[in-house]
Amino acid sequence: MRAREHVYSAPFCSTALITLLLHRMILSRETAARKLNRLAMEVAERNLGNEELILIGIRENGIHIARAIAKHLGAVFTGRIKVIELWLDKKHPREIRLSEETDFSGKHILLVDDVANSGRTMLYSLKPLLDHYPARVETLALLERTYKQYPIAVDYVGLSVSTAPEEHIIVEVEHGEVTGARVV
Repeated sequence: MRAREHVYSAPFCSTALITLLLHRMILSRETAARKLNRLAMEVAERNLGNEELILIGIRENGIHIARAIAKHLGAVFTGRIKVIELWLDKKHPREIRLSEETDFSGKHILLVDDVANSGRTMLYSLKPLLDHYPARVETLALLERTYKQYPIAVDYVGLSVSTAPEEHIIVEVEHGEVTGARVV
């Protein structure tokens, strides 16, 4: 019984260990680069034969993901690639702006964000497309939480992560490059 008592006694935990446990790293720079390349290859495969692909990157980090995907696509996609930035307040998404006005009618659109959390940001980001008739709209997220509140299915996912509703995923970007991601 003494061994069992020892197992249940309070272990010594350093601050670094507690921080590590509270902020779980789920993606490194190298893994993110591989995932972005793989996602771009999937996008190229599914859009084979299309003349143009418009990537709409959701600000803050979604635009960096969109630019990275566009860079990888440049080597394998034969059509034109256009990247547009979308701004919205993620907490109160009433006003949505695009970096340029574009007629999306008949176009193939890829809506890009860093993390698909509840699905709300992607849902509201579709709003500017509703005045047009795109040929197809797909979604891409480097990371996807399996916990959703809105009916948004992400077409291209780098990594799917099971999280509790109170947890959040933070994607870290430095100078336009994904350097990691963690759960907090």
